[in-house]
Amino acid sequence: MSVPTNIDGLTISGVGANAFYECIGLADVTIPASVTSIGAYAFYGCTGLTNIAIPSSVSSIGEGGFDGCVGLASVTIPGSVTNIGLLAFEDCSSLTNATVGNGVTSIGASAFEGCSVLANVAIPGSVISIGPYSFYQCISLTNATIATGVINIGDAAFADCFGLASVAIPGSVTAIGEDTFEGCNGLTNVAIPASVTSIGEAAFGQCYSLEAITVDAQNSFYSSTNGVLFDKSKTTLIQYPGGLGGMFTGYTIPSGVTNIGAYAFWNCASMTDVTIPASVSIIGEDAFVSCNSLSNVAIPGVLASIGDYAFQSCQNLTSVTIGNGVTGIGAGAFDSCGSLTSVMGPGSATSVGAYAFNQCGSLTNVTILGSVTGIGAYTFYECNRLTFTIPSSVTTIGEDAFDGCWSLRGVAIPSGVTFIGQNAFNYCTGLTNVTIPGSVTKIGDGAFADCHGLTNVTIGYGVTTIGGGAFSQTGLLDVTIPGSVTSIGDYAFDGIAELTNVFFTGNAPTADSTVFAYDNNATIYYLSGTTGWSSPFAGRPAVLWNPLIQTGGTNFGVSGNFFRFNITGSSNVPVVVEACTDLSSPVWTSLDTITLSNGSFCFSEALQTNISSRYYRLGPR
Repeated sequence: MSVPTNIDGLTISGVGANAFYECIGLADVTIPASVTSIGAYAFYGCTGLTNIAIPSSVSSIGEGGFDGCVGLASVTIPGSVTNIGLLAFEDCSSLTNATVGNGVTSIGASAFEGCSVLANVAIPGSVISIGPYSFYQCISLTNATIATGVINIGDAAFADCFGLASVAIPGSVTAIGEDTFEGCNGLTNVAIPASVTSIGEAAFGQCYSLEAITVDAQNSFYSSTNGVLFDKSKTTLIQYPGGLGGMFTGYTIPSGVTNIGAYAFWNCASMTDVTIPASVSIIGEDAFVSCNSLSNVAIPGVLASIGDYAFQSCQNLTSVTIGNGVTGIGAGAFDSCGSLTSVMGPGSATSVGAYAFNQCGSLTNVTILGSVTGIGAYTFYECNRLTFTIPSSVTTIGEDAFDGCWSLRGVAIPSGVTFIGQNAFNYCTGLTNVTIPGSVTKIGDGAFADCHGLTNVTIGYGVTTIGGGAFSQTGLLDVTIPGSVTSIGDYAFDGIAELTNVFFTGNAPTADSTVFAYDNNATIYYLSGTTGWSSPFAGRPAVLWNPLIQTGGTNFGVSGNFFRFNITGSSNVPVVVEACTDLSSPVWTSLDTITLSNGSFCFSEALQTNISSRYYRLGPR
């Protein structure tokens, strides 16, 4: 197809936005010399287009101009074009050759992203800026020639160009963005010229074959030692080349380094050990992420905090020793370290981020969290070998914090905790008993769901809300709901076949018929003087719990060597008889568990001749 020079005497000066949008049958286009601009998405999705001639009259190619033209094999961009727009040739998956004319000043973001068979590109000196993701995932690109004149190479401009074997950064470049050459597995050496003043995080991350990064001695901002990239003062380690030293090597960070930069050792899969000097005070985010051969690490005490995801997915890391002084463990700091068995330290940490030890399936012992105030979401998710005592300093337990920790047996929640998050202890199948203090106001949805071994829970007075499914599918036999509870969520106690007795000490809370769903053996008991009760309640029969000790009658008093009294009340209610010897500081002891068959029971016990007084009380089972 040929675009005409004029129509009805009017000159065609541009191809408008979306002009040929998804014209999938269009195979060949000739653009006349009268055209000066190609609009946004002008040829977007023209999957049958195999040939396009862009005349030297064109000065701009708009955003997405040829995006998705998967049949286009070659393109020559004349020097008259000053700007190649955002996404201009994105996903042109058959494009093997792209000639960029001398005159182009900027290559827009993602301009050639995903051009998977593009093998070579020469960027002329007229180009000032190579935009972010310009050649991202051009996986067949083996050579990129960047001429002197280019000043800025944008974020991820050549990221995941797996075949890129060499690149020469000219002396005109001042800025190299984040992730610029990340994942360029073919790169073996990189030379940083004196002109560079800024290098972004992970600019050379995950370059597995990269053996050395060298820096011109005249550079005022950066330096290198033995192939490792540092700032000029050598106090910040910026990038350790992924291929330095060959297979299975160790590295000693030079004394004097205070900062291990973000992504500094990212995916250095062959590194077996690293020595961190006492001078280091900062470990940046993702600093050692996916160092799969790293087996142990000692973190000095001068360090204030461990950055987010600093050691994530270090699959062979077995032990970590953290020095006194470390107060913060970042989010995901040891996430998915599947071989990690212990994290030892003096307990100086005051904060631990979400996902900090997520899916550390071998972790058994953590001693660094003695002063933390909160345990974040997913902190110990699926740490199924962990045994742990929650520090008394903790005030919040986040969602899924201990979800899937099968080895937890008994949990005493500290008296300062105010909130237990959703699914906090879900699927802790080894958990047998839990004490929830009155400081807690809400037990989140599913907090103890699927804790099949949980047979005993103590809920303190102060809890006002029990979330939906909070104790679903547990092994509870009996439970007492304190009078502070005003709301119970749906299915909170459902599917507990063993549950027989549910005691409420206050007025009826808000609860629907699903709360005790499938608890076919459960009976609700409530106290005299409370309100809102009816039978059934929440789908189960409700009975007044009203046993009394009768202090008169024929069965009251001493008979032979026994002391006796009658207990009366509603038929078949369960009762626990307890006794103590001092009401000023009572220690109640359970004497017997009975059922008031036909509404009465005669209790007796042997005379306690070695004590001066004895007091009795009745309680629910």
